[in-house]
Amino acid sequence: MYDPVGALQPGTYAGFAEVQVLPPQGMIVVRGDLSDGALQSAVTAAVPLAMPGQTGASFENGRGIFWMSPDELLLMCPYAEVAGHVDSIGKALAGTHHLVADISDARAVFAVDGVDAREVLGKLTPADLAPSVFGPGSFRRTRLAQVPAAVLCETDNRFVLVCFRSVAGYVHELLKTAAIPGSEVGYWRD
Repeated sequence: MYDPVGALQPGTYAGFAEVQVLPPQGMIVVRGDLSDGALQSAVTAAVPLAMPGQTGASFENGRGIFWMSPDELLLMCPYAEVAGHVDSIGKALAGTHHLVADISDARAVFAVDGVDAREVLGKLTPADLAPSVFGPGSFRRTRLAQVPAAVLCETDNRFVLVCFRSVAGYVHELLKTAAIPGSEVGYWRD
């Protein structure tokens, strides 16, 4: 087994919110009929969490099941477990219309932490990030400036972002620029 190498070196930028480049994460895309019991069983056997509802997420200790679209889930697990899970899910769904693919090396992962983390993202995405709409456990696809990304609200003050590896440098610079001290807007401050 090789050690995965991310698009960027893990590290932290300390702006008015903290922007972190996270290490490579094991990721699997599963496409199929999300209402199918066999698919649900295969997914939750691999990542033992509850199936999320629309725009939802189940996550704990570096593992997660994320709703991406009406026929797509994103699974996160330790990097070393991906191949085994892809194999077991594929076998469990044999004979059904589905897709299971390891996308770990095709993605980059970031975190934005701090009281004003929501504000950093609010500068970059058209998504409604109001705490009453996008609270802990919410997950959605959106855009960050010119590129697609997925955003998880882990807690009120921590967001995890997934983007294509090919745009990791661009996304990192966007996040750092949006977090420059002195550029706070204070929209969600009381």
